[in-house]
Amino acid sequence: MEPILSAWRAERRGNGLDIGRPPQHDLRRIMDAVLYVDRTGIPWRYLPHDFAPWETAYGYFAAWQKDGVFDQLDGVLRRLLREAEGREGEPSACVLDAQSVKASANVPTAGQGIDAGKKIAGRKRHLGVDTLGLLLAVLVTAASVSDNTGGIHLLSQISKAHPRVTKAWADSGYRTKAIEHGARLGVDVEITRRDPGQKGFKVIPRRWVVERTFGWLMHHRRLARDYETHPHRSEAMIKLAMVDLMSRRLTSESTLNWRYS
Repeated sequence: MEPILSAWRAERRGNGLDIGRPPQHDLRRIMDAVLYVDRTGIPWRYLPHDFAPWETAYGYFAAWQKDGVFDQLDGVLRRLLREAEGREGEPSACVLDAQSVKASANVPTAGQGIDAGKKIAGRKRHLGVDTLGLLLAVLVTAASVSDNTGGIHLLSQISKAHPRVTKAWADSGYRTKAIEHGARLGVDVEITRRDPGQKGFKVIPRRWVVERTFGWLMHHRRLARDYETHPHRSEAMIKLAMVDLMSRRLTSESTLNWRYS
């Protein structure tokens, strides 16, 4: 991560956005503070005092989100991890799905909705991942937004950023409109259905990959529900969780998650 963060800081100073005395806080410590919030779920104001002041940590988090730093980190780490797994750096297929979560009191009522199927009031996270479960695109909306609408946005994002992707798998919530939109983009969207006669739990081919990704995200307590006032901050927290996951896998590090620590 260090080259990307250092280049970002140098560019800001070069553009006159950080004028004055040299930065007081090390970028590693600021990133540690931001990851601490994402991992433990604490409010920004409750950051331990051995980190940078919470105003500084949040200010960097907001600036990194606005300047696309988390997108850069996700892209670099995903490429490195795919190559470490013996895959091509760029994916050729993806899996789509959505997750509805409850929202906290921080989320404005106007930004929430009700997922009638799952009976959840809050927000919905639309994810597109590669066949390893690594994030390619994310969109956070009100829970009332349909999977089809979210899928159309995901396919547009993925097609633009990853032109090698020509195949996508999704559940029956993406019928018709998402399939047609994928066809216009040159992406074959295949619907994977549950066996009508199935009883009990059974892993559904391809779809289990993105379901596992949602499980990975739940290891970060900040994502147990949606605490962010703005949807783009929620998207940043999801990208940050994937940065944490991929960096730990690349360095063979392991950390107890919040459920067992």
